[in-house]
Amino acid sequence: MRDLVRRIDEATPRDRDRAVDALRALAVLGVVCGHWLVTALVADSGTVHGASPLRYMPWLAPVSWLFQTLAVFFLVGGQVGAKGYSSARARGESYGCWLRIRLGRLFRPVAVVTVVWAVAAGAMLASGVDAGTVGALGKLVWSPLWFLLVYAVLTAATPLVARLHPLWPLTVVLYVDLFRLGLGGPASLGWINVAAGWLVPYCLGAAWARGGLNDRRTGWVLLTGGAVATAGLVLFAGYPASMVGVPGGSLSNLDPPTLAAVTFGLAQCGAALLLKGRLRKALARPAVWAAVALLNLSAMTVFLWHQTAMIMVTSTALFLSGPLPGLHTVPDGPGWVLARLAWLPAFALVLLILRSAFGAYEQRRGGRSTVVRSGSPALAPESRRA
Repeated sequence: MRDLVRRIDEATPRDRDRAVDALRALAVLGVVCGHWLVTALVADSGTVHGASPLRYMPWLAPVSWLFQTLAVFFLVGGQVGAKGYSSARARGESYGCWLRIRLGRLFRPVAVVTVVWAVAAGAMLASGVDAGTVGALGKLVWSPLWFLLVYAVLTAATPLVARLHPLWPLTVVLYVDLFRLGLGGPASLGWINVAAGWLVPYCLGAAWARGGLNDRRTGWVLLTGGAVATAGLVLFAGYPASMVGVPGGSLSNLDPPTLAAVTFGLAQCGAALLLKGRLRKALARPAVWAAVALLNLSAMTVFLWHQTAMIMVTSTALFLSGPLPGLHTVPDGPGWVLARLAWLPAFALVLLILRSAFGAYEQRRGGRSTVVRSGSPALAPESRRA
């Protein structure tokens, strides 16, 4: 292990900003832990259906404040995308070549999970599993993937939006919400916010890549301004307190993104920028950096398979022992929360197994793994080019 840690540290360019990788890792882990904590599969009369503890226990809304970290993911995506495109142009690479490299690692593992789940769904239906149960399981796997398409579109648009001021897409979100929620406009207008809402942190990331956002004052302005604006929207404008969707709720902050979700994202981006210095100091330790680097090499695999890990644990336990607290029961009380916390290590263990089985599809380039070459670790293609 010490030798692996040393080789990873030596393979990392000295000028690499390790804080960017740490923020990406924290964003992915936030989404994974958030889904494991606010998603439940309830076994009822031979069928399984989805449920959320946020519906039965609204006081758990602060959990969504900690684990809804998509804004940080788009912040890092904008920083890496803009910096990588600038470097590609300096090397004389075409836009098409740069985009193909950027999106290749994103969609190869998506293709694998698509095939595996198509086969699994067919096998379950053929064996007599209720169609509603298969649909509930498939929804858990596929519903979190919507943001990958948004991320791909914003990545492709990097040359156009890299210098766009974040206030422009923020203004679009403001007017869309004012029209559809305040003036009774068509709800379909909200889908404009899917692009505009996440363009705000993406543009902040691009500004970071250009050398901006380096003073702590900017971080504090984003953190305090975003937090105050979000609190005002929740307390006085009727926006939900939860930053994730709640089944049965009249309005979701994420489906599509609302102004409250965007201002909350600004607060998260401010906190991320304020953490940069501390993260860089911590990541100067080779062991800490090795853990972050290895997670980043499998970030997409971890994201794509984390719900499958939960489903595998839930299904196996149901088959072997019947309904168990925290896995198959209605998430309607503190007892369920404590039981679910006890199951998290099992989810993580199965996810590690899935990562070992499918991680190579994320790291492969030209049929060959890029994690280790000639006995020494190497960075993934876009990591080297960033």
